[in-house]
Amino acid sequence: MRIVLQKVKKAYVEVDNQTIAEIAEGVVLLLAIGKGDSERDAEYLVDKILKLRIFSDEGSESFMEKNIVDYGGSVLVVSQFTLYGDCTKGTRPSFTDSASAEDAKKMYAYFVRKMKESGLRVEVGEFQAHMEVELVNDGPVTLILESK
Repeated sequence: MRIVLQKVKKAYVEVDNQTIAEIAEGVVLLLAIGKGDSERDAEYLVDKILKLRIFSDEGSESFMEKNIVDYGGSVLVVSQFTLYGDCTKGTRPSFTDSASAEDAKKMYAYFVRKMKESGLRVEVGEFQAHMEVELVNDGPVTLILESK
Protein backbone atom coordinates (compact mmCIF):
# COMPACT_ATOMS: atom_id res chain seq x y z
CA MET A 1 0.00 0.00 0.00
CA ARG A 2 1.11 3.49 -0.74
CA ILE A 3 -0.29 6.67 0.80
CA VAL A 4 0.31 10.34 0.24
CA LEU A 5 -0.69 12.03 3.49
CA GLN A 6 -1.37 15.75 3.52
CA LYS A 7 -2.05 17.69 6.70
CA VAL A 8 -4.93 20.05 5.92
CA LYS A 9 -6.90 22.97 7.28
CA LYS A 10 -9.91 21.73 5.29
CA ALA A 11 -10.70 19.47 2.35
CA TYR A 12 -13.59 18.16 0.33
CA VAL A 13 -14.40 15.79 -2.52
CA GLU A 14 -16.89 16.37 -5.31
CA VAL A 15 -18.37 13.85 -7.73
CA ASP A 16 -20.61 15.18 -10.52
CA ASN A 17 -20.55 18.67 -8.94
CA GLN A 18 -21.88 17.29 -5.63
CA THR A 19 -19.85 17.43 -2.42
CA ILE A 20 -19.74 13.86 -1.12
CA ALA A 21 -17.18 14.26 1.71
CA GLU A 22 -15.79 17.17 3.67
CA ILE A 23 -13.48 17.63 6.66
CA ALA A 24 -12.02 20.49 8.66
CA GLU A 25 -8.54 20.17 10.20
CA GLY A 26 -6.90 16.78 9.85
CA VAL A 27 -5.35 14.71 7.08
CA VAL A 28 -6.17 13.74 3.52
CA LEU A 29 -4.99 10.24 2.66
CA LEU A 30 -4.54 9.43 -1.02
CA LEU A 31 -4.53 5.63 -0.85
CA ALA A 32 -3.26 3.19 -3.47
CA ILE A 33 -3.56 -0.57 -3.19
CA GLY A 34 -0.82 -2.65 -4.81
CA LYS A 35 -0.76 -6.24 -5.96
CA GLY A 36 -0.42 -8.56 -2.99
CA ASP A 37 -1.38 -5.99 -0.36
CA SER A 38 -3.05 -7.55 2.67
CA GLU A 39 -4.99 -6.66 5.79
CA ARG A 40 -1.66 -6.60 7.59
CA ASP A 41 -0.49 -3.79 5.27
CA ALA A 42 -3.65 -1.80 6.03
CA GLU A 43 -3.30 -2.32 9.77
CA TYR A 44 0.36 -1.24 9.70
CA LEU A 45 -0.47 2.00 7.87
CA VAL A 46 -3.52 2.82 9.98
CA ASP A 47 -1.41 2.38 13.13
CA LYS A 48 1.39 4.51 11.67
CA ILE A 49 -0.97 7.32 10.67
CA LEU A 50 -2.71 7.38 14.04
CA LYS A 51 0.64 7.69 15.84
CA LEU A 52 2.40 10.20 13.56
CA ARG A 53 3.16 13.36 15.50
CA ILE A 54 2.50 16.10 12.94
CA PHE A 55 0.16 18.44 14.83
CA SER A 56 0.94 21.41 17.07
CA ASP A 57 0.12 21.86 20.68
CA GLU A 58 -1.88 25.05 21.10
CA GLY A 59 0.47 28.02 21.38
CA SER A 60 3.57 25.96 20.57
CA GLU A 61 6.14 26.70 17.87
CA SER A 62 6.80 23.01 17.17
CA PHE A 63 4.50 21.09 14.83
CA MET A 64 5.50 17.61 15.89
CA GLU A 65 3.95 17.24 19.30
CA LYS A 66 0.54 15.61 18.83
CA ASN A 67 -0.82 12.79 16.73
CA ILE A 68 -4.20 13.08 15.01
CA VAL A 69 -5.99 11.23 17.82
CA ASP A 70 -4.66 13.57 20.53
CA TYR A 71 -5.30 16.56 18.28
CA GLY A 72 -8.84 15.46 17.46
CA GLY A 73 -8.53 15.91 13.71
CA SER A 74 -10.53 14.34 10.90
CA VAL A 75 -9.52 12.01 8.08
CA LEU A 76 -10.48 12.05 4.41
CA VAL A 77 -9.56 8.86 2.52
CA VAL A 78 -9.48 9.00 -1.28
CA SER A 79 -8.67 6.02 -3.49
CA GLN A 80 -5.75 6.91 -5.77
CA PHE A 81 -4.56 3.95 -7.86
CA THR A 82 -2.35 6.25 -9.94
CA LEU A 83 0.18 6.33 -7.08
CA TYR A 84 1.37 3.01 -8.51
CA GLY A 85 1.87 4.54 -11.95
CA ASP A 86 5.28 3.60 -13.39
CA CYS A 87 6.58 6.34 -15.67
CA THR A 88 10.06 4.94 -16.30
CA LYS A 89 9.36 3.84 -19.87
CA GLY A 90 7.62 5.77 -22.60
CA THR A 91 5.12 8.55 -22.06
CA ARG A 92 2.12 6.61 -20.79
CA PRO A 93 2.15 5.42 -17.16
CA SER A 94 1.91 1.69 -16.55
CA PHE A 95 -0.24 0.46 -13.68
CA THR A 96 0.91 -3.16 -13.59
CA ASP A 97 1.78 -2.87 -9.87
CA SER A 98 -1.75 -1.76 -8.93
CA ALA A 99 -4.14 -4.31 -7.48
CA SER A 100 -7.13 -5.33 -9.57
CA ALA A 101 -10.19 -3.13 -9.05
CA GLU A 102 -11.96 -5.96 -7.21
CA ASP A 103 -9.05 -6.59 -4.81
CA ALA A 104 -8.38 -2.87 -4.35
CA LYS A 105 -12.02 -2.16 -3.47
CA LYS A 106 -11.96 -4.81 -0.73
CA MET A 107 -8.69 -3.53 0.74
CA TYR A 108 -9.83 0.09 0.50
CA ALA A 109 -12.98 -0.79 2.45
CA TYR A 110 -10.91 -2.69 5.03
CA PHE A 111 -8.52 0.25 5.44
CA VAL A 112 -11.42 2.67 5.92
CA ARG A 113 -13.09 0.33 8.44
CA LYS A 114 -9.86 0.07 10.48
CA MET A 115 -9.40 3.86 10.36
CA LYS A 116 -12.98 4.38 11.60
CA GLU A 117 -12.31 2.05 14.54
CA SER A 118 -9.99 4.78 15.88
CA GLY A 119 -13.04 6.87 16.75
CA LEU A 120 -11.95 9.74 14.52
CA ARG A 121 -14.32 11.33 12.04
CA VAL A 122 -13.51 9.58 8.75
CA GLU A 123 -14.92 10.68 5.40
CA VAL A 124 -14.31 8.92 2.08
CA GLY A 125 -14.23 9.58 -1.62
CA GLU A 126 -16.07 7.38 -4.09
CA PHE A 127 -14.10 4.35 -5.24
CA GLN A 128 -13.48 4.33 -9.04
CA ALA A 129 -15.27 7.65 -9.56
CA HIS A 130 -13.87 10.72 -11.26
CA MET A 131 -13.40 12.98 -8.24
CA GLU A 132 -12.38 16.55 -7.71
CA VAL A 133 -10.43 16.93 -4.47
CA GLU A 134 -9.85 20.36 -3.04
CA LEU A 135 -7.75 20.99 0.04
CA VAL A 136 -5.82 23.61 1.94
CA ASN A 137 -2.47 22.03 2.84
CA ASP A 138 -1.31 23.07 6.32
CA GLY A 139 2.41 23.67 6.69
CA PRO A 140 2.66 22.39 4.01
CA VAL A 141 3.07 18.91 5.45
CA THR A 142 3.05 16.10 2.89
CA LEU A 143 4.37 12.61 3.64
CA ILE A 144 4.67 9.42 1.60
CA LEU A 145 3.96 6.20 3.50
CA GLU A 146 4.38 2.64 2.29
CA SER A 147 3.59 -0.67 3.92
CA LYS A 148 6.56 -2.47 2.35
